[in-house]
Amino acid sequence: MWLITMDDDVRRNPLMPYLLSMLIFLPLLGAIMLAILPQPKDQRGTANARSFALWFMGLHFALSCVLLWQFNPTQTTFQFVEQTTWIPAFNIQYYLGVDGLSILFIPLTSLLTVVSILVSWKAITHSVPQFYACLLAICGLVVGVFTALDLILFYIFWEAMLIPMFLLIGLWGGENRIYATLKFFLYTFAGSVLMLIAFIYMYVHTGTFSIPNLTNANLPIEAHLLLWLALFAAFAVKIPMWPVHTWLPDAHVQAPTAGSVILAGILLKMGAYGFLRLSVPILPEISLQL
Repeated sequence: MWLITMDDDVRRNPLMPYLLSMLIFLPLLGAIMLAILPQPKDQRGTANARSFALWFMGLHFALSCVLLWQFNPTQTTFQFVEQTTWIPAFNIQYYLGVDGLSILFIPLTSLLTVVSILVSWKAITHSVPQFYACLLAICGLVVGVFTALDLILFYIFWEAMLIPMFLLIGLWGGENRIYATLKFFLYTFAGSVLMLIAFIYMYVHTGTFSIPNLTNANLPIEAHLLLWLALFAAFAVKIPMWPVHTWLPDAHVQAPTAGSVILAGILLKMGAYGFLRLSVPILPEISLQL
């Protein structure tokens, strides 16, 4: 059963109940369509690929503005909620929602993706459709991170985002792009493994992956520090914090201009968001102490 939770004004519009899903999957659809295009044989084909990506993201940015316009800042609960059982055996849900913490990140992500498309208009000359496919895929997956309210869904979007970013630097980056790409991937993947272990531990002791439910869960007090450190490992790399920051200069230098825009404007914010969305509300006492 699909549960929709929102105010009456939003419910009247038949498109609004699925707005968050549209914001996630619209750029992913565009990415798939661009990825399967062959290398353009002339300037017209290249221009069409660029225009296609820009139109797709223009629509996405318009929808993100609708989301921001319909958002009620006086409510303290999650809005535009979409919730349905995904994997019943493990109580994993397709669970989306936004609140005051996440609402601004979505139009920011969309806007910076549009900017990334524009700054790459003349700079990228080979495999142009595939380049823009990576940009669109990053946008959709990052919006997934900012709207996911299930730990496993959060983790899937968090990890999947690495793939197009890996390709963006590795295929269109500078001279030492392979080194920078592997360093970026290994640092972020290592932290994410510890985060997944923490998620599984929480599920074993609470029976839920729901982020709102975990804020009121009674996790074993002796495990709080280890859980916090496991989450810290993933989020500190993404921010990045010392001493797990050394991947960032290499990634920035070797990435194409659009990649640097995405890194600085979007991906580095995901680490701080993770702290505020997961570490602080789920483990408030140890977060306060540390």
